[in-house]
Amino acid sequence: MNIFVGSLPFSIDEADLRESFEVYGAVSSVKIITDKFTGRSKGFGFIEMDNDEEAEKAITELNGATVDGRTIVVNKSEPKPEGERRSFNNNRPSGGGYNGGGNSRGGGSGSGSGGYGGGNREGNGGGNRGRY
Repeated sequence: MNIFVGSLPFSIDEADLRESFEVYGAVSSVKIITDKFTGRSKGFGFIEMDNDEEAEKAITELNGATVDGRTIVVNKSEPKPEGERRSFNNNRPSGGGYNGGGNSRGGGSGSGSGGYGGGNREGNGGGNRGRY
């Protein structure tokens, strides 16, 4: 079973987290999520336990426990369906903002055009002055 652990103290490492869960049974993997630029913990992680009964007991016992002065959250992790992965600028309306909307050839007039430049990617001023 995959277990989510949140509100972790930033000082905890994977070995300490593993040790906390091994009290309840065998732990097959531990991963504390870190910031890709700084390498600092984001304060949450995942534990994998093969035995579901042991995993359920660990969740029940550790959810709400205090670790280094912080109350941690522990629950069963449910994977997101493939279609719900987070992506930037997905399903957002066009237009608005600096260089928003328009198209790569100039543009800027009509529906979907943005303010201040009209979305022109070729460096033109926007409006109808784009290249044709």
